[in-house]
Amino acid sequence: MAHRATTMHTAPDSPGARLSAVFAQVRAELEVREEFPEPVLAEALAAVASPVLPERDATVLELVTIDPPGSMDLDQALHITRATDADGPGAAYRLRYAIADVPAYVAPGGAVDAEVRLRGQTIYCPDIRVPLHPTVISEEAASLLPGQTCPAFVWDVLLGPDGERVAAQVSRAMVRSARRYTYAEVQELVDAGTAEETLLLLREVGRLRVQRESERGGASLPMPEQEVHEHEGGYAVRLRPLLEAEDWNAQISLLTGMVAAEIMLEGGVGILRTMPQADEGAVRRFRRQARALGVPWPEGMAYR
Repeated sequence: MAHRATTMHTAPDSPGARLSAVFAQVRAELEVREEFPEPVLAEALAAVASPVLPERDATVLELVTIDPPGSMDLDQALHITRATDADGPGAAYRLRYAIADVPAYVAPGGAVDAEVRLRGQTIYCPDIRVPLHPTVISEEAASLLPGQTCPAFVWDVLLGPDGERVAAQVSRAMVRSARRYTYAEVQELVDAGTAEETLLLLREVGRLRVQRESERGGASLPMPEQEVHEHEGGYAVRLRPLLEAEDWNAQISLLTGMVAAEIMLEGGVGILRTMPQADEGAVRRFRRQARALGVPWPEGMAYR
């Protein structure tokens, strides 16, 4: 569930205040770690002051980020061009995908590392967001904010005209994002034909990857985004249909993960998480549910 709320000041006995108290009680019962201990914050500040940075400079890349409005923890950026003869035979697109190098600021076995393991993930609550890392790292030093030079893992992927990988490599490098967009801005610019090349090619490559997903029998369930909004006296959940631009962006992220897995399999290194085959009972139940909804799923048809 996406969280779009901002801090709201309410009277102590108002419905909003009572709801906030309930949310806080739930977090306490679940032992959600809202505050960072002082040693963790101190170590984070020290790491930000003297990180171990990569030597490679990739700041020449015109990277852009695409995130929900107001996001500060920008952890992915991309740049897409059409491949040239210098990129080799079979290549139609060249994708550079930067993932924020948060580990550059987290010492293995240190206080921040231990705290992150206890938290596990960022938790999005109706009223607040409980971050995985101290914000001095996740929303400042390691965030791919426009104009900020910071370390990243940069994937360099060549794709064929069908959107399949031709070649790929990854390395640490210093990057600097040029611009930030929201999904709505990307959709509007692309639909109007006024978007920069990276965004126009994002649509092109994204749609190719959607086709490849369908061909391999991938499951896609485009559920509406659930957004929590604060209003006078309480909160409301609104459903927002997903934009096609969100799917394009998700396909690039998925592609990078698949390329990473392929590199590890080819090299015989790394740990991969795999999903077991669906339980036959669960599949039969799903078939009954689909039939009850008027969408029969014939035997032998691959799921979508």
